[in-house]
Amino acid sequence: MGNDVKLLHWDIGAVKVVRVEEHVIPVPSDELIPEMGKLIEKHSQWLKPWAVSEDDEILLSIHSFLVMSEDTKIIVDTCIGVSSQMPVPPAEDFPERLSEALGTSLENIDVVLCTHLHMDHVGWNMREINGESVPTFPNARYLFSKEEIEQSSSDSENYDPTVMEPSVQPIIDLGLADFVESDHEITSEVRLVPTPGHTPGHVSVLISSEGEQALITGDMTHSPIQFAEPALCSSFDWDTTMSTATRKAIIDRFVDSETLFLGTHFAPPTSGLLRSSETGVLFSISETEL
Repeated sequence: MGNDVKLLHWDIGAVKVVRVEEHVIPVPSDELIPEMGKLIEKHSQWLKPWAVSEDDEILLSIHSFLVMSEDTKIIVDTCIGVSSQMPVPPAEDFPERLSEALGTSLENIDVVLCTHLHMDHVGWNMREINGESVPTFPNARYLFSKEEIEQSSSDSENYDPTVMEPSVQPIIDLGLADFVESDHEITSEVRLVPTPGHTPGHVSVLISSEGEQALITGDMTHSPIQFAEPALCSSFDWDTTMSTATRKAIIDRFVDSETLFLGTHFAPPTSGLLRSSETGVLFSISETEL
């Protein structure tokens, strides 16, 4: 397990996972997750200071996971990029940091998996080189959930041109996209798990290798408090009833197991186990990870 803040890494059996950070942003808790503020004190012993600041802000991390399974190099979510409307300075060196973490050129990425089609998960699908917009991972297949694509098309009420036009449609037009089922198997060790609610076709990523398991959450959760309080929903959830039901089902499936959760928006140490407690389910991190 690596302890560098920007390059945490995990071995899940034979699968290697590396976290490459783009940004960590303090966000007022009730702005992102309405009603969260009044519940922070109840869970502060395990939330602070890594997941929630002393000012009760969510420490929202934007990062990619590199997943190396068998002979396949996978990147899960491609962060914000430089053309996003999000109020953060562009991390123009992010592709170089990805390449350094990977140990080889980004041309050697085989699969790009976007858990869903929001701007902070697709932003580096494309980048500008010499004034031309080109795929950041030119030899990869970009995987999008069929349902997510269908619900994000130009004739859908969910269509967002600020996301689709710069970061998704060009990939489709170049013939680099595969539309897959929400339980698609990428390798024998890595498969998708349908976790709808935040968006219609949202997926998480389950890694199973040599008796060990990990789940990359995507935006099923934005803060680990949502495992303790699954009815807390993001202000960006498409269907709050569905997202709550998804979290409850995932909790029931994995609580008190040894499945490691890798939070797509969790600040370092990013990973932990779901454990039952007197105050409900908590996200348990080990001291060695801090």
